[in-house]
Amino acid sequence: MARADFATVQSAPFPLAPAALASGAALSLGLAARPSADDDSGSGGEVPSSAWRVRADAWEFLGYAVKQLAAATSPSGGARQPRDLPREVRRLLPLLESLEMYWASPGQQYVMELRRILEAGEYPEALSLIEPVARRVAGHNQHAQEPSPDPEREADRVEEPAESRKRFEVLVIDDVSSADREALQTELLNQRRPADAFNYEPVFVPSFEDAIVAVLLNPDIQACVLRPGFVPKSRQRLSRDVRSFLDRFIGKSLPERPLDRILSLAEKLGELRPELDLYLVAGVGIEELAGSLTRQFRRIFRRQDGLELHLSLLAGIAERYEAPFFHAVQQYSRKPAGVFHALPVSRGGSVIHSKWINDLGEFYGLNLLLAETSATSGGLDSLLDPHGSLKQAQKLAARAFGAQKSLFVTNGTSTANKIVHQSILAPGDVVLVDRNCHKSHHYALMLAGAQVSYLDAYPLNDFSFYGAVPLESIKRMLLDYRRAGRLHEVKMLALTNCTFDGIVYDVERVMEECLAIKPDLVFLWDEAWFAFAGFHHIYRRRTAMASARSLEKSFADPAYARRHAQQLRELGAAGGPDSGLDSVSDELLLKTRLLPDPAKARVRVYSTQSTHKTLTSLRQGSMIHIHDQDFGQLNEESFREAYMTYTSTSPNYQILASLDMGRRQVEFEGYELVQRQADLAVSIAHAVARHPLLRKYFRVLGTKDLIPEQYRETSRQMPLRDGLAAMSEAWERDEFVVDPSRLTLHIGLTGVDGDTFKHDYLMDKYGIQVNKTSRNSVLFMTNIGTSRSAVAYLVEVLVKLAETFEDEQSSLSGLGQRARNARVAALTSTPPPLPDFSRFAERFRKDAETPDGNMRAAYFESYKAGSCEYFSAAELARRVAAGEEMVSASFVTPYPPGFPVLVPGQVITEEILAFMSALDTREIHGFNAELGFRVLTG
Repeated sequence: MARADFATVQSAPFPLAPAALASGAALSLGLAARPSADDDSGSGGEVPSSAWRVRADAWEFLGYAVKQLAAATSPSGGARQPRDLPREVRRLLPLLESLEMYWASPGQQYVMELRRILEAGEYPEALSLIEPVARRVAGHNQHAQEPSPDPEREADRVEEPAESRKRFEVLVIDDVSSADREALQTELLNQRRPADAFNYEPVFVPSFEDAIVAVLLNPDIQACVLRPGFVPKSRQRLSRDVRSFLDRFIGKSLPERPLDRILSLAEKLGELRPELDLYLVAGVGIEELAGSLTRQFRRIFRRQDGLELHLSLLAGIAERYEAPFFHAVQQYSRKPAGVFHALPVSRGGSVIHSKWINDLGEFYGLNLLLAETSATSGGLDSLLDPHGSLKQAQKLAARAFGAQKSLFVTNGTSTANKIVHQSILAPGDVVLVDRNCHKSHHYALMLAGAQVSYLDAYPLNDFSFYGAVPLESIKRMLLDYRRAGRLHEVKMLALTNCTFDGIVYDVERVMEECLAIKPDLVFLWDEAWFAFAGFHHIYRRRTAMASARSLEKSFADPAYARRHAQQLRELGAAGGPDSGLDSVSDELLLKTRLLPDPAKARVRVYSTQSTHKTLTSLRQGSMIHIHDQDFGQLNEESFREAYMTYTSTSPNYQILASLDMGRRQVEFEGYELVQRQADLAVSIAHAVARHPLLRKYFRVLGTKDLIPEQYRETSRQMPLRDGLAAMSEAWERDEFVVDPSRLTLHIGLTGVDGDTFKHDYLMDKYGIQVNKTSRNSVLFMTNIGTSRSAVAYLVEVLVKLAETFEDEQSSLSGLGQRARNARVAALTSTPPPLPDFSRFAERFRKDAETPDGNMRAAYFESYKAGSCEYFSAAELARRVAAGEEMVSASFVTPYPPGFPVLVPGQVITEEILAFMSALDTREIHGFNAELGFRVLTG
């Protein structure tokens, strides 16, 4: 094939150019090439590509190139010489050899044999080896086996049944010779039987570092077998990104003793992917090892126990694969039944033979109707009193999400929040809560009769939404209650993590420092938009459950107690360590990163998650996760009553079954899907930054836009764009970080407001669904179901819209241009500032020193005849300006921003009215467009 012919391959439509795929044989976790850390636009480098995408594109491009070579070679052309292979193909082969070292299928040997075939000029044969791999790696036919390049190995394969079994890969970590590796692989594969429920293949790496890289790159790995012979360092040529990550994650040196090195590797593998099953294969003395290693390893074997290892590998996968409630519903739907109970739709009875609604069954399918029932027996279970399949399903969820206890909720996280609040709070208890949290918290606190003390998040006035609550503000509020002698009344802190716009707290630090001031404080983290985070090693460290486990582990360490005692001495606590922080000034405590007394601090943490928002579940499927050291003693009974209060006696079994299956999914492929969702979001941001027309009208807001400088130590605009090492550093050090899968697109330069852009442009014209907008921004979120095709479509739509704006602008008259400029100026200038919470009226407060108010009293005061009156915005503004105290009788919640601007009992201020008048939104709950604001007059 002539060089000119190969240019056709390069210019053909293809996901990535060869230069973006192959950069020598160096292996990268993050980018093939990336912009500098100082580049805010993201326009300084090649397309960012994670390993999964580089691998898929490399195989696909190689297949495309070899197909062209095969077509251009006549049957009589003879064998081609190695030097005749195009340069781009020669660059891809070492890249694939480096990557495939960490996969069993197709594996490094497969690529090496493929290279030999290509260099021999046997292009059709090479193509037959490439194409099935390219399809499987791209996500098609996931369980198919590629043909073996070695005919002698073909006989070793176990014949698959008609319906392919689920396959996984087993990482074997040991530095062995090629012959020993071949023998060990043969021994394992010879144990496989046609009756096995799953199929696996081993992948071998020789070193500690290679094991870490393997579990990062290869999501097909579901189990690891550690053998004592592995070496510390990789012999691979690793990129700077990988080396930086390894040095940060592992450290510069490893333990000298082999046993300590094994334990260290097991610990690190568990940190990265806790779902993996770990096994140890040792030579001698395993009886002495067994008792001390049971927490790290699922089982320990002698080298001769090949069959037991094989059976254990399958059993470990089978445990995760089990979905007890889904299976119970599935089995129920297959049994004959006579329904003399509620629910006419059960078994399709009222639908299938209907003359008028049979299309309901045709649309949803028979299985859905067969699975509908009101029964709680016959293998099913009761959500209100689970003893069978539902109880087991919730135990499996607790294991997956790292909780002590998990419960399913079938009517959303709004209800989950109400359950937790009511279980913890009694009338009069003080709760500190983020003012811009979801409305369910405000209503729950009203119903509970709590004294509500609102915390203000830092405002992002340029974009008309809030960030998160600074830790200093939380500590200051706790210290204010201490000064007022009311700290004992403070029961709970409730925060949203992550926020709707993707701002993520340092959860462990918040809890740690708060417990130093109030050792028995209970925490509720609303993780409605963060259920996925527990399945990626960087995200996980900022989740409620992981932070709770980390704190409990720290408090049990004697070294932590010594650090706490040392801090007290440094702070000059009068009376010594026993007196605690009572004698230390507030200002000194605010400046210090506080350590709680581990002997007094109690880890009491609750997390509510909308599984359906970010993981696989039917709508309204949610979970409550609990890590509470005092649950059995202090909260079990009240929690049960709260759960009974808000949980339907007729829960939807399909939602419950989908929660069970969503849990199974994340235990197998959560890591892969979460990494992919973040990578795809970064690729959207990069496309916007690189395309000249998109850059003219749009900008993706990054860390520097959304997190003020005082709340971060790092300075990268989009850390993941610069690789996992950069992301890891930011998530370790900064007070707040931005979830990379959330993209806030600034649209002010289009002259179109966010609400209009969402409805009239994205949804009505192109079917692009987004959830949240602000005055001048639109929030896009990738999730575990987002595909590369969907990303490409979004970018294509944005380009079309930019072209529309460009055409409209070029056709405007002078007057029209001035009008457009005015719209742009209004959307890009700073509007009236976002209002902080004003205050509760005096009659709903306990004292003047602390800000909490009784929303319940204010809410029910409005029930009294003659206690309320409506006022127009103009009249209300006149009265407020005249100094009259006007008190809201109801919740007033505009969408956007989506949180109550007014709550019952709150004093209405000029700032609030100015903000409301500047809003351009179609939906305001609690505000009557004809009558105005509802105000307490008593």
